[in-house]
Amino acid sequence: MKKLVVTFVFMFFLSFFFILNGCVNQTLKTSYHEKKQILKEVKSEWGNAYFRGTPNNWGITHMSKIGPHTWQIIIKFNNGDGYGKPRFKIDHFGDWKESYPANDYEVEPYTTYKITFYDDTHYIKVEKYIKAVNGVMLQAFQWYLPEYNEKTKSGLWVELSKKIPDLALMGITALWLPPAYKGQAGKSDVGYGVYDLYDLGEFNQKGTISTKYGTKEQYLKLIENAHLYNIQVYGDIVFNHKMGADNTEWVNATKVSWNNRNIEIENKTIKAWTLFNFPGRNNKYSDFKWRWYHFDGVDWDQNTGEKAIFRFNGIGKAWDWEVDDENFNYDYLMGADLDMDHPEVVQELKKWGKWYVNFTKIDGFRLDAVKHIKFSFFNDWLDYMRNVLGKELFTVGEYWSTDINKLENYISKTEGRMSLFDVPLHQHFYEASNSGGYYDMRNIFNGTLVQKNPIKAVTFVENHDTQPGQSLSSPVQDWFKPLAYAMILLRKDGYPCVFYGDMYGAPGIKEQYGTIKKLIEARKLYSYGKQYDYLDHQDIIGWTRLGDEEHPKSMAVILSDGPGGSKWMYVGKKKTKFIDLLGNIKEEIWTNDYGWAEFKVNGGSVSVWVEE
Repeated sequence: MKKLVVTFVFMFFLSFFFILNGCVNQTLKTSYHEKKQILKEVKSEWGNAYFRGTPNNWGITHMSKIGPHTWQIIIKFNNGDGYGKPRFKIDHFGDWKESYPANDYEVEPYTTYKITFYDDTHYIKVEKYIKAVNGVMLQAFQWYLPEYNEKTKSGLWVELSKKIPDLALMGITALWLPPAYKGQAGKSDVGYGVYDLYDLGEFNQKGTISTKYGTKEQYLKLIENAHLYNIQVYGDIVFNHKMGADNTEWVNATKVSWNNRNIEIENKTIKAWTLFNFPGRNNKYSDFKWRWYHFDGVDWDQNTGEKAIFRFNGIGKAWDWEVDDENFNYDYLMGADLDMDHPEVVQELKKWGKWYVNFTKIDGFRLDAVKHIKFSFFNDWLDYMRNVLGKELFTVGEYWSTDINKLENYISKTEGRMSLFDVPLHQHFYEASNSGGYYDMRNIFNGTLVQKNPIKAVTFVENHDTQPGQSLSSPVQDWFKPLAYAMILLRKDGYPCVFYGDMYGAPGIKEQYGTIKKLIEARKLYSYGKQYDYLDHQDIIGWTRLGDEEHPKSMAVILSDGPGGSKWMYVGKKKTKFIDLLGNIKEEIWTNDYGWAEFKVNGGSVSVWVEE
């Protein structure tokens, strides 16, 4: 009996042990499979990764996929959003359902960071980024664009929104958009005949709700789409004048000479178009009304039908100074000329600027006709805008002069607060393209802003004013444009601006999308590091870029405005094969044992030689 009991107890514990062991094994198996499943889920690659933070107002901005499970963005942080330090998260779907880290990642204000995210581990690597980004601005319009089509709801804003992914992929980093507010000619107005700064295509004024380019909603959507692809947007600011007044006022004025604005001809009372009430807007956004005393002068007397320049008389009334000295004082350009010494004008323009940036989320400005505006005005206005908004607000001014001394004087008087378009360089391109191969290419950069002050130079080939038929018409010939774009896109100095008309075509301008796209891509991939210049021949010039740590491949650029030929240039790579990225020359070129090669170019052409 005792034996039976002992045997029973032994069997009971043995059975219990096997049952327990089975349960443990099953638990272990379950845990293993669960872990395997979790690991599988974590390691599945993301289709998208979005940056969300204070720089984009917690919207969504595409990160670039740079490798398996690896996403990256280079972005500048300003001063936060009023609730602490600038910060961010990485979002999987763009809807906050899955975002990392659990708590916002805080960074230092006014600093650019390279942020790398690994979607398999959710690790975020944040590094301060001090290298300059090879930015490219696109002037995203030309003068002769079609008006907004009410039936199809199509116009520039919609068309640009469709182009955003392609532009971002090739290397466009900023868009300069045309004036977005209502002009005196309604849907026909390119935007420079500015009527109501607050009407972005929202109110029925000047016979239309939309502007030439579309509606307010489409404009805001375009900016949102650009930011989604990490493209900045610069608004075109026209402060010099207003046009299309709602009514006239009687004003005492002095008629002055067209060629010398300081010579007075006669005093008379005129009927001037200076009363702006904006009845269609009905005080939305602002109740400010413009009257004659907010202006310095006009060029039309409605009473007599006389076209002349009339300077208004009154306490404190005079042409603004300092302005460009053409015509001895070039304050007056057109329309009703704003009085930048009037405190109400100064205050209203500050108020509008703050509203415009907050309302649209733009990132910077292109300032129209700055040579006609009191030089010190934008010092105060830009300081106010940057301080109150806490944003860098990149700014480029249009000072139209081929005299480098005038450009340097303006940069000095504005204490470097803005860049300027390099008009002298455009003039050289225009002259070279029209010289039949006899322009001395050794001088192409002499006396230009990119040579004298490269940090403040925005280089360009063509724009809306220089295209055929316009007021500053000086079109660069189509054959020369690939050479000119190589000179602004592939050198180390200047901030290049590509013209919409050159990319997509315009009246009198050949579409060169394919060539310009390749040059922009070459800037994005190869235009880095030390530069060696070979600007030593009247026809054939060139330069090389040796790359940097992140972009180690070298590039050699050679161009000729005359016969084809070759040039020995150093690229720092021994026994390395180079090909012409543009495909103008099909053969390969190999460097020698010392990193030199004889690079070739066809006549009236450009070749961009890159490591294969």
